[in-house]
Amino acid sequence: MNTATATDAMSWIQVIVLSIVQGLTEFLPVSSSGHLRIVSELFWGEDAGASFTAVIQLGTELAVIVFFAKMIWEIILGWFRGLFNKEKRGQDYRMGWMIIVGSIPIGLVGFFAKDLIRDSLRNLWITAAMLILFSFFFILAERVGSKSRGFDELNMKDAIVMGLCQCLALIPGVSRSGGTISGGLFLGLDREVATRFSFLLAIPAVLASGLFSLDDAFGPTVGQSATGMQLLVGTAIAFGVGYASIAWLLKFVGNHSFAWFAAYRIPVGVLLMILLALGVLQP
Repeated sequence: MNTATATDAMSWIQVIVLSIVQGLTEFLPVSSSGHLRIVSELFWGEDAGASFTAVIQLGTELAVIVFFAKMIWEIILGWFRGLFNKEKRGQDYRMGWMIIVGSIPIGLVGFFAKDLIRDSLRNLWITAAMLILFSFFFILAERVGSKSRGFDELNMKDAIVMGLCQCLALIPGVSRSGGTISGGLFLGLDREVATRFSFLLAIPAVLASGLFSLDDAFGPTVGQSATGMQLLVGTAIAFGVGYASIAWLLKFVGNHSFAWFAAYRIPVGVLLMILLALGVLQP
């Protein structure tokens, strides 16, 4: 079990490095929380904490909102129009409900299991195991998924299944995008469609998690504390790097398999286990 306590404050170099890591890994299916946990332990010998992670994720989610601003605005307008006029219930109206319903599972699990998420599940042995084991989920999804269904074919079943898969991201090492995108591939969605919906589905959950964790980030029960300015700068860095990561990933998935990320995750997981076994890192 991770027994780290909040005994000191974060340094500026920690904030900058971890924010860059967050921006680079939030949208790639490699687990941002897992990488933040690994980098924190490797370079500073202690866990920065789940609350710090949740807050700087607000930056990467802001990047999603800006990147998909036109689509999000159309969904919001379509949802409100359809809510009061049955004749205007088109795809945007249905998409609004899909995002709402798909966000419920992780909201419930995150709320009722928050203590487990902030402490026990941040054990690096768990992170290493998930990096390795969940990689095979990517590979299987790529092999069995037809990747033939377009954005207009998204339905409530897709939202619920991908929403349930999103819950797995609460375990460092799994990956929010990896879980939801793989779920979409299993359902036959095109790679880019699954990726775009994965980004949209994450917005309510991550925003709620970040705002809910603001108070704890200043004086966490587990991990290190950060000042308001550090959280602000970290969020801004995560936004800039995250925006570039979104653009890159959408181009990548058009012509490449997600199995490529498994080729990265598995060696990292094995190396992490070796470092833990040798005592170089503490779990």
